[in-house]
Amino acid sequence: MLFQHRCAATARIALLVLVAQSAGTMARAAAPLVVAVDTAIEMPMLRFDHFRLVEGMHKDVGEALARELGRTPRFLALPRKRLTLALESGEADILCGYLPEWINGKFSWSQPFMTVVEVVLTDRGAVRPPLVGALADQPIGTVFGYRYPLLELELGDAFVRADAPSVELNLAKLTAGRLHHMSAIQTWFDYQQRQGNIKVPLHPPLVVATHRTRCALSNRSPITLRELDRALDRLQADGTISAIEERYR
Repeated sequence: MLFQHRCAATARIALLVLVAQSAGTMARAAAPLVVAVDTAIEMPMLRFDHFRLVEGMHKDVGEALARELGRTPRFLALPRKRLTLALESGEADILCGYLPEWINGKFSWSQPFMTVVEVVLTDRGAVRPPLVGALADQPIGTVFGYRYPLLELELGDAFVRADAPSVELNLAKLTAGRLHHMSAIQTWFDYQQRQGNIKVPLHPPLVVATHRTRCALSNRSPITLRELDRALDRLQADGTISAIEERYR
């Protein structure tokens, strides 16, 4: 009889352990992965419709990572200057598509996973710069709150920023003749050309640098850097990252 009671007690304990483990798994699956996104970025990175994120590379990456981590994606759209605070405070878990040189803050960085080519666009009303040094003392369209390490390094004090709230507004200034040069990402330029949004004749883009971007991870996030890197490994191995890049080319 005593043996039967002990067996029954053991079975109840085992059942409770299984229920607790199942509840823990369900809780993790239901927990959100809060992905910070920059409201100053345009397609193909992001597109908003009435302040709701509807498409873009950063959205696709965030959803893919949430799926790999067993979480529900939740996007937190913020102005550029609030992104760092959101990560440091734990309001957001991750911010993807950046480099440590681009934003300063106390958070961790994933492995590199997505290629970005930084370029300078010049209208044909000006001489095409053969190299970055030829842009010394000439206004270059840049975006508020963004850093441009290679331009800063190459030009030093001769780097003249002409800040605007977005790359799209810099293109408008270039089209209106208020600027002759602007910084951009090749993927953005190619996408805008396909959409017919480039209305001003341009020289071939001057390549400034090629980067492999990463995800910034909040040190307050329940996601560990190891978990994030493993998720990125799987997304690269199964072709998900390549498919996202190809989708917007």
